[in-house]
Amino acid sequence: MNLSEDEARERLALARVARLATVGEDGQPHIVPFTFAAVGDRILHAVDHKPKRTTDLRRLRNIRENPRVSVLADHYDDAHWEGLWWVRADGEARVIEDEEGRAEPVRLLREKYRQYRDREPAGPVIEVRVTRWSGWAYR
Repeated sequence: MNLSEDEARERLALARVARLATVGEDGQPHIVPFTFAAVGDRILHAVDHKPKRTTDLRRLRNIRENPRVSVLADHYDDAHWEGLWWVRADGEARVIEDEEGRAEPVRLLREKYRQYRDREPAGPVIEVRVTRWSGWAYR
């Protein structure tokens, strides 16, 4: 059954991890799992300290080249298909690097994830402004 926008927002906000899909100038899709905080029609993510091959992350380059993104969260349970659901949020993203702009997103991420209370994300923030919500649940 299709989810209402409110149901989609609620399920996404409660999810612990989602996938961020971007596309750069070359037209190649790029998708990564990410932690986030969702507030209304905004999804917030900060680049953290976890090991990465480079600080010049493709997701950041792609957003600067093409701000259109999708975020996908889902729940799968092999034993109980009645609990299956997915939510997709499509929108426009931007990269925030100034301390003032990073303050609220980092605070929200620290509230949601214990690990960020111990070590605050220091990298750029991605803010997605959602323009379209969609989703499905088995029900």
